[in-house]
Amino acid sequence: MSQRTERRGIHVDQSDLLCKKGCGYYGNAAWQGLCSKCWREEYQRVRQKQIQDDWALAEKLQREEEAAYASSHGAHPQSAASTAQQQHPGHASLGPFSKFEEKKTNEKTRKVTTVKKFFSPSSRTASKKEAQEGKTTSPSISRHASFDTDQVSKDFVDFLKNLHKPGREIHKQCRAFLVNMSSKKDLGADELSECVQDFYQNMADRLMSHFKGSSESVEQVMDQVEKYIMTRLYKSVFCPETTDDEKKDLATQNRIRALHWVTIQMLCVSMDEEVPEVSENVVKAITDIIKMDSKKVPRDKLACVTRCSKHIFSAIRITKNEPASADDFLPALIYIVLKANPPRLQSNIQYITRFCNPSRLMTGEDGYYFTNLCCAVAFIEKLDAQSLNLSPEEFERYMSGQASPRSLSSEGEWPHAAPGVGAPATNPVLSQLNHNLELLSGLCSRQEALMEAAQSLQADLLSWSESVQQEVHDILEKYPLEVTPAKVSAIDSNNTNNENLPSPIKPQVFAG
Repeated sequence: MSQRTERRGIHVDQSDLLCKKGCGYYGNAAWQGLCSKCWREEYQRVRQKQIQDDWALAEKLQREEEAAYASSHGAHPQSAASTAQQQHPGHASLGPFSKFEEKKTNEKTRKVTTVKKFFSPSSRTASKKEAQEGKTTSPSISRHASFDTDQVSKDFVDFLKNLHKPGREIHKQCRAFLVNMSSKKDLGADELSECVQDFYQNMADRLMSHFKGSSESVEQVMDQVEKYIMTRLYKSVFCPETTDDEKKDLATQNRIRALHWVTIQMLCVSMDEEVPEVSENVVKAITDIIKMDSKKVPRDKLACVTRCSKHIFSAIRITKNEPASADDFLPALIYIVLKANPPRLQSNIQYITRFCNPSRLMTGEDGYYFTNLCCAVAFIEKLDAQSLNLSPEEFERYMSGQASPRSLSSEGEWPHAAPGVGAPATNPVLSQLNHNLELLSGLCSRQEALMEAAQSLQADLLSWSESVQQEVHDILEKYPLEVTPAKVSAIDSNNTNNENLPSPIKPQVFAG
C-alpha cells in the first residue's frame, strides 16, 4: 500500500540532456544522445569505415574471381591474370574491382567537390549557357510557386540588398545550391541532410570571415538563408518517401490516443487548471505545439516549441507562486503533448533535426526546449505501469479501454494525488464532466423559465390590445363625434362702416 501511495514523479538529470561525448552541447535522441557536431563526425567516421570495408570486400571478391578463372583454365592465378591482361588490353582497368573502386571514390569526393564548386571562383565566372540551363530546373523560379514562396524570395532579396556585394554573392550561392539539390531528389534523408548541413557550415565560415567574427551578424544572415533555402526544399525533404517518418507519426499518434486516460496527477504536474490564468497558458501551449506543423522553416517550428515551453513555465509559476524548475517542466511538457497530440510529431522533430541550423540545437533556450521535447516523446513511447505508479493489471485495463481511472479510490482519496496538496484531488476529466452536466441542467431550467415568461408576455400583449380597442369603442359610442360645417366670411366684413377707420390717403403735390 505504501508503494501505491508514494509518488516518485518524473525526473531527468540535466546532464542527461547534454551530448554523451561531453562536449557541453545539447544532445538529441535522434542522434543517439550526441549533439549535431559530434553526430556528424561519428556519421562520417562510420561512413568512411563502411567504404573501407567495401573496398576490402571488393578486393577479396577480385582475388576469388582471379582464382576461379585460373582454376577453370588450369593455369597459375598470377600467370592467368597476366595472360588475360595480355589478351584483353585495358580489361583489368575495367574489371569489377576497378569499377567499384571508381564508384566509391566518386562517392567519397562527391560531397567535397560539391561544396568546393559552390564557393570556388570558377562558379562566379560560369558561362551564360550553364546559367540558362540552371534556370530551367531551379525551383526558385518555378511558374507554379506559391504566394508564400514568392514572398520569401522578395524578403530575402530585400534583406540582401543591405549587404551590397556580399548579398549578391550569397544569393548566387543559394541559387546554385538549390539547382544542385534539385538533381538529388533520389538521395536518402541522411544524405540530403548532410548536403544542407555542409552548405550551412561553409556559408557560416565565409560569413564569419566577412563580418570579422561578428557572430550576431552571421546569425542574422544564416536565419535568412535557412528561411530561403528550406522554404523551397520543404516539399521534397519534409517526410520523404525514403524514410519511415510517416509510419512513426501514425504510431505516435495512436500511442497518444491510447493514453488519453492519463491524468495530470499521475504525472505529478505542478499546474492547477482550475485557475483561469493557468488554464489560459495551457491552452496557449497546446495551440503553439499544434501550430508547429503549419510552419515550413525549421527555425519557425523551433520557435513554436519555445513559445509552448514558455507558456508551460508561466503556468507552473502561477500555480506554485515561485519560479518553475527543470524537474517541474518535463512532466508538464509530457502532459501538454498528451493533451495536444500534435499532428506529424515525429516528422516535425526529424525535419528540425536534419535541416535546422545546428547552432540553434546545440546551445541556447531553443536547443534546451527542443531536447526536452525529444525526451518527452521518448518517455511517451516507453511509458509503462511503473512510470505512472500503477500495477500492470491496472495499466493494461486502462490501455485496453476496459476501465478508466476512478475519481476516488476505495479509501476515499485519489491514490495518485501529488504530495503536499491539502484536499484530496479528483479525476479532472470526471470533475470537468460533472461541472459541464451541472451547467447544462442549469441552462435547461433557465430556458424553461424564459419560455414561460415569454409566453406570459405574449398573452399580456394580446389582452392589452383587445382591452384598448374595447375602451376606445365604448368611448366613441358614449360620446359620438359631431362635426359642424364652418362659415367662411371676410376678415373685415363686420367693420364696413366703422368710423374708426383712417381717411383715405390723398396725393400731395410738391412745387418744383
